[in-house]
Amino acid sequence: MQSTAESAPTAPAAATVAPASVVLQAREVDLGFPVEAVVEAVRQATVAAQVAGRILNVRVDAGQRVKQGELLMRIDAREAAGSDAAAKATLAQARAAYERTKSLHAQKFVSQAALDQAAAAWKAAEGSAASAGAGLSHGTVTAPISGIVAQRHAEAGEMASPGKPLVTVFDPKGLRVIASLPQYKLAELKKSPRARIEFPETGRWIEVQRIEILPTVDARSHTATARLYLAENVEGVVPGSYARAHFTVGQAKKLTVPPAAVLRRGEVTAVYVLDDKGGARLRQVRLGEAVAGGELEVLAGVNSGERVSLTPLKAGIELKSAPAVAR
Repeated sequence: MQSTAESAPTAPAAATVAPASVVLQAREVDLGFPVEAVVEAVRQATVAAQVAGRILNVRVDAGQRVKQGELLMRIDAREAAGSDAAAKATLAQARAAYERTKSLHAQKFVSQAALDQAAAAWKAAEGSAASAGAGLSHGTVTAPISGIVAQRHAEAGEMASPGKPLVTVFDPKGLRVIASLPQYKLAELKKSPRARIEFPETGRWIEVQRIEILPTVDARSHTATARLYLAENVEGVVPGSYARAHFTVGQAKKLTVPPAAVLRRGEVTAVYVLDDKGGARLRQVRLGEAVAGGELEVLAGVNSGERVSLTPLKAGIELKSAPAVAR
C-alpha cells in the first residue's frame, strides 16, 4: 500500500523512545455486514397483578437477585379472602345437601333427578371454592424464574389492579441480540453461519454462538428479525444495551491498526511511526471501518511492515521533550 499522507513536521532528530509497539501487517479479515441491534434476555418475565388491592409490602428492588418462588410483594386481598370464605361455606352446604339427598334416594324418598341436581350443585360449589382460593393466593406475588430484578413497576401503598405490571425479572445466564435485516440481504445472510457482536461504547467484540433468522418479513419495514445468541454468563452485558451485529459475508486481505495506536485531534487522525532506533514520527493516516476483532482498516498513511506505537500520547510527550540537534 502506498502512503498518500505526508509526515507531520518534527524535530530534526527524533526522540529515542521505547514504547509498546506493533508491526503492521496485511492479514485476512472477515468482511462484515453491520446491523444495528439491541441486547435482550432469552428468559424474561414481567409479573402482573391478578387481584385488586393495595400493595402492602415490597421485598425487592432493581438489581437484586431472586430465586424462583421467592416472595416479591404482598397485596391486600381482603376482598378475595371474603369471597374465599363465602365459597367454602357454600361448598360445605352443597356437600351436606348432596349427602342428605343421597340418603333419601337410597330410601326411595327422592327421584334420581333430585340426586343428580344435588350432585351438580356440589360440583359447582367445588369449582367456585377453587376459583376463590386461587384469587386469594394471588395476593402473594412470587418470582416466576430465578434471575435479576430488571425493574420494579410499583411501590408500596399503590393500588394494584388485574393486569398492572409489578416486577420484571430476567435470567442473566442467557442473552441474545436482536437485529433487523433488510429483505434484499436475507438470501446472502442466511448462508452466513458466523457473526460477531460489537459494543461500540467499550470496543468489545463477542462471538455469536447461534444465529436464528425468523421466517417472516415485516410488511411495513421489509425487514426480518434475527436472533443472535451469546454464550452463557457473559459479563458486562445487560438487556437493553446497544450493540452492532456484524454478519460475516466473506474475507479479504487488509492492513489494520489497533485502536490504541490511533491519535485523534479534531479532524486529524494519526499514528506515531517508529524507526529502527525507536525514534517516533507523527504521521497522518486515513482509516476505514472497524473489522472483526476491533482493529481499524488503514486506507492510507502507513505501509505494511512499519512499526507504530501503542502508546501515542507517551510517544508524543517524549518527542516534544527531546533536545534539538544542531544543524
